Amino acid sequence: MANYYDIGDILAEEELVPTVFQYGANGVGLFDSSDDADKVEAGSRAELPFWLVRELYLRQLVSIRVPPCFDREIRDRTIGPFLLVAFQTRYRDVLVKAHALTLTMTPKYLTLLTNEEIKLYEAGQSSIAAFKKWRMGGPRFQVAPVLGRKRKLT
Repeated sequence: MANYYDIGDILAEEELVPTVFQYGANGVGLFDSSDDADKVEAGSRAELPFWLVRELYLRQLVSIRVPPCFDREIRDRTIGPFLLVAFQTRYRDVLVKAHALTLTMTPKYLTLLTNEEIKLYEAGQSSIAAFKKWRMGGPRFQVAPVLGRKRKLT
C-alpha cells in the first residue's frame, strides 16, 4: 500500500475479501475451516485478508467474489461519469473552502476530509497566503540575468 505507517492503509490491508480457490493446495487448511484436512480443494470459498488476496489474485490462484451490491453498480455504465463529477465537485469545494474559511472554522472542517483532501486544503491555503504576500509587496518579477547583458558589436 501507499504508506507503511498509515493506520488507514494497515486497516485496509487487513480487510477480509471473499475469494474462491482456482486450484487445490496442500498445507493451507487454515484458510478453509470447514474441513479438518490440511488442504483446500479447487472451488473452495474463503475470506482472506486483502494483502494475501492481492498476491494470490496476481498469481491467478484465486478469484475474487464481488458482493452483489457492487456487482450491479460495476455493470452500470453511468457510475464512472458519476464518480468523476463527484470528484470534481469535491475537489472544487475543498479549494474554495481553503481560500474562504476562517481559522475558527478550519478544525471542524478538517475532520470531515480524507488525507488527500487535507493535503489539497493545505496546498490551497499556502497558495493564497503566498498570493497575499506577493500582492502586499513581496518579491516582484525580476529581470533574468541573460536579458541584462548588452550585445557585442560585430
